Amino acid sequence: MKSLKIRVYKNGSEPETTVTIPGSVLRLASRLIPRRAQEAMRAEGIDMNELVQLAEQPEVQGTLIEVEEHAKGERVVIALE
Repeated sequence: MKSLKIRVYKNGSEPETTVTIPGSVLRLASRLIPRRAQEAMRAEGIDMNELVQLAEQPEVQGTLIEVEEHAKGERVVIALE
């Protein structure tokens, strides 16, 4: 299973923060995310259960979701690598 990478960019081309969740613990990690954070992710159209299912499919790879908040100059990229 591939790793889930979450990169946060703020006013630049290099990520300010990178979070890597190894594929071997992705299912467990998705259960540990606080409910409030899950709700915020769902509000942005991100479903952790769906991400886990995608990570299990060998043909799915690369950027899955990219969210840009222009007013704050922020961009979040979620990818399977």
